Amino acid sequence: MPHPLKHQIDVLGSVLSSTLTGWRGTMTVELALSPAQPLILFDMEGCPYCRAVRENLTALRLDALIQPCPKGGHRFRAEAQKLCGRQQFPLLLDPNTQTIMLESAAIIEYLWSSYGTGATPSRLRPNPLSRTLSGLATAVRGMHGISATPSKAPDEPLHLWSFESSPYSRLVRERLCELEIPYILHNLGKEQWADIGPARMRIKPGPYHPLPNGPRAALLERVGRVQVPYLEDPNTGKNLFESADILEYLNQTYAR
Repeated sequence: MPHPLKHQIDVLGSVLSSTLTGWRGTMTVELALSPAQPLILFDMEGCPYCRAVRENLTALRLDALIQPCPKGGHRFRAEAQKLCGRQQFPLLLDPNTQTIMLESAAIIEYLWSSYGTGATPSRLRPNPLSRTLSGLATAVRGMHGISATPSKAPDEPLHLWSFESSPYSRLVRERLCELEIPYILHNLGKEQWADIGPARMRIKPGPYHPLPNGPRAALLERVGRVQVPYLEDPNTGKNLFESADILEYLNQTYAR
């Protein structure tokens, strides 16, 4: 298990990262049209441009298959090269429309025009200041989620319930990226005032009731609580809450 003190320092650094990025990727802004097939995002967790796309996925409550492409990685970079002729990230593949796209601003515009109401909210549009602060957010995390480390490939993608600004979830996504482990990202952005706050101390007192028919309600029915990160590994049948436990599991199961 990660050393408790080091883990808490990592969490504090992740909180600072979310603060630098203005806590974008926290709230669901719009209930998007759900694509018939999951979007595929070739992604590098610590990349500011990739982060901007993931912030909008949370805002639109869109899930995606994440194909991690850290520097020095080999598992998905060749596929990205084949799709677009270069290794540049983020790279979006939408199998519903046979669309292949580079450039974060273009991808964000596409997501809102294809699955939202059309216009990207001004707060979620990339700009030079947001990119600079997002780069600082990566530096604060010691450049985690950028470079590959040796790993074993799973037979099937893992499943991670998360939202972009979650400090605890970020630690897990960083490690998944470094290990080049593909995963279905289930976006669990906050949808109402009652969702605000950590799972064990939400601002609204009393029993927690997520909005009906949404992903939070579905997770509550599935596992009995709404808390991120939550990981399911279909390769081993392991299901885990708590970032420290998930990190220990990933390192023991997939790291070499």
